[in-house]
Amino acid sequence: MMTIEQFGRRLRARELTAVRVTDECLRRIEADNPRLNAFIRVMGDEAMRQAREADQELAAGNDRGPLHGVPISIKDLFDIRGIPTTAASRVREGHVAERDAATIAHLRQAGAVFIGKTNLHEFAFGTTNEDSAFGPARNPHDPTRSPGGSSGGSAASVAAGMALATIGTDTGGSIRIPAAACGIVGLKPSLGEVSTDGVVPLSRTFDHVGPLTQSVTDACLVYHALLGDASAQPPAPMPIHGLRLAVPRKYFCDLLDEEVRARFEEALERLRTGGAHIDEIEIPHAADIAPVYLHIVLADAAAYHATALETMPEKYTAPVRIRLEMGRYVLGEDYVRALAGRARLTREVDAALAQHDALILPTLPIPAPAIGANTVQIGATAEPVRNLMLRLTQPFNVTGHPAISMPSGQNTDGLPCAVQLVGRRLQTDALLRVALACESLITRQDQ
Repeated sequence: MMTIEQFGRRLRARELTAVRVTDECLRRIEADNPRLNAFIRVMGDEAMRQAREADQELAAGNDRGPLHGVPISIKDLFDIRGIPTTAASRVREGHVAERDAATIAHLRQAGAVFIGKTNLHEFAFGTTNEDSAFGPARNPHDPTRSPGGSSGGSAASVAAGMALATIGTDTGGSIRIPAAACGIVGLKPSLGEVSTDGVVPLSRTFDHVGPLTQSVTDACLVYHALLGDASAQPPAPMPIHGLRLAVPRKYFCDLLDEEVRARFEEALERLRTGGAHIDEIEIPHAADIAPVYLHIVLADAAAYHATALETMPEKYTAPVRIRLEMGRYVLGEDYVRALAGRARLTREVDAALAQHDALILPTLPIPAPAIGANTVQIGATAEPVRNLMLRLTQPFNVTGHPAISMPSGQNTDGLPCAVQLVGRRLQTDALLRVALACESLITRQDQ
């Protein structure tokens, strides 16, 4: 379990090679993928070729930057030239990408090694990674549990040491949810910062691309590589003393598993002790988030899938097909009302951040649910799994604010809990500075 930062230091000190670490990742995939089903396609020969080239280039004095020689897995929504892009669906059988997605081209230029393409919830339209043409991915902490979704295979690949980092997409939480469920870091940048060209869409209104990594520093490095800035170094952490954070308790802390709540409150107390100032604020129309999100995402998804729904509906998994068909019944007036609600929520989150460096809240209200569970108990109430898993992440897809999830200890069953930081729009680097300051206080290694 080596970070990108550690790998880079040891690579340049000639203590290891890209070939050696890539081979170790491939060996771990061979050993653990039958159990975890994290990968749809392992690109072993190509990965070893890229790793050899990375070592040769470095020996010749050509250093491409922090991602040089780093084995990275790729969610199977991204086009890699000459490789099928399945989106975990039989609908795309026979599709082979003719060119790299913009982000893949940037990673290739940065010297990254592509270890393989990872499993996901079909067409990224789910939170558990259960509905996939290739079967469910599983959580490395407990294979009877979901790794989260839709980027579940991606998160599992990093948590299990099959890759040093991975690339995912986030339309309602699909980077942050699996990062939280698997105990790693997941960054959703500001809307529109990272190109989605060459990525199979779910909702072009809400789709984001970002990294899942083992540390905030690694997330900084991969984020800048995705932007095409391969040589960028992480920004300096903000001073923790005097950091201004805000907890939106109403709605965001109303439905929480008790151990998730306990880990969150413990993290807040450690931040206060470290010198951070924490206020409580309210997002007035937070209760409108789910209907605003659903009316837009369902309509966007149905529009993209219209032809396939007519010509090959039987090739979708049943739950995903039903959600797509629901989108065909969204009224135009409801869509317009949802856009107005989106603008109102964006203004309210902007206002909450006007006097604060970041919002802080849990990422997932629950630990990773059991595979196959439709509901989960919160107190005396059985709540739908999908609704709960989206509840705290989808607001910031609606508003476009950058958000990062970091692990914050485990529950008594050894399942990860996580804290989410949300920053000002189009200021992802500023959010990363906050996350770098908070990471050691939020992330616990003693549970």
